[in-house]
Amino acid sequence: MSSAQTVALGALAGFTIFLGLPLGRLRSPAPRFAAGLSALALGILIFLIWDVLAHAVEPVEAALDGAVDDEIGWGRFVGLAALLAGGFTLGLMSLVYYDRWMRQQTQGSELIGPGAAAVAEFQRSRIASLPAGHRLALLIATGIGLHNFGEGLAIGQSAAAGEIALALTLIIGFGLHNATEGFAVVGPMAGHNRPSWRFLALLGLIGGGPTFLGTIVGQWWVSEAVSVAFFAVAAGSILYVIQELFAVTRRFHLPILVAWMLLLGLVLGFATDFVLEAVGG
Repeated sequence: MSSAQTVALGALAGFTIFLGLPLGRLRSPAPRFAAGLSALALGILIFLIWDVLAHAVEPVEAALDGAVDDEIGWGRFVGLAALLAGGFTLGLMSLVYYDRWMRQQTQGSELIGPGAAAVAEFQRSRIASLPAGHRLALLIATGIGLHNFGEGLAIGQSAAAGEIALALTLIIGFGLHNATEGFAVVGPMAGHNRPSWRFLALLGLIGGGPTFLGTIVGQWWVSEAVSVAFFAVAAGSILYVIQELFAVTRRFHLPILVAWMLLLGLVLGFATDFVLEAVGG
């Protein structure tokens, strides 16, 4: 399989996220539908944080086992563990402070000053003035995009090592994963302001595009440390949006429906993972 074919298939795996995005365009969905879609998104994200952390922790545990058995030095374990902890903290706290900044921009958006200051303030307020559901969708797409960059690295590295069967398996499995991630992205917007097609396309590029970029990078540069760092940052980001989505689902006051749809999201996530394992043998 040529480099161009690998990159094209990596792009296809990433852009299956677009399959679920049109749900965000539904006009005035019923509250039960909005609650169900938000809970489905929450279930998928809970699966994703488990999946991402498993990928991030595995090399760290392998380095620890190697250090205990005197096969490698302790420095590698310490370095990877520091990347894991630092990346997770960065992913979580950067979104905490970013969301705080966004809220401050929203509160002060009426205070438009003269001249260039007014232009700069207007540029900031364009994002800050987005509905809360749209801002949360952007954060979810960002976290998923970081996760998908790590998946792209795995695809590219497998192809570069000549493991074509494994690369194809990863493309199929990650494509299935990403198809469900579209639901996770649009979940917070259900029942609120209807997003434009342009905004949905932006969310798809943020969430799915990094798979394509990761595939390119992975073919030319293999680094276990970079994979750990990106998966750790993704896990921290996803944890933040999970706590935000819990708050969203509580506002619907439909605990039974939310619990069942959350469970369905988890089942969908693990089902695609099991398919990947079965195909990979």
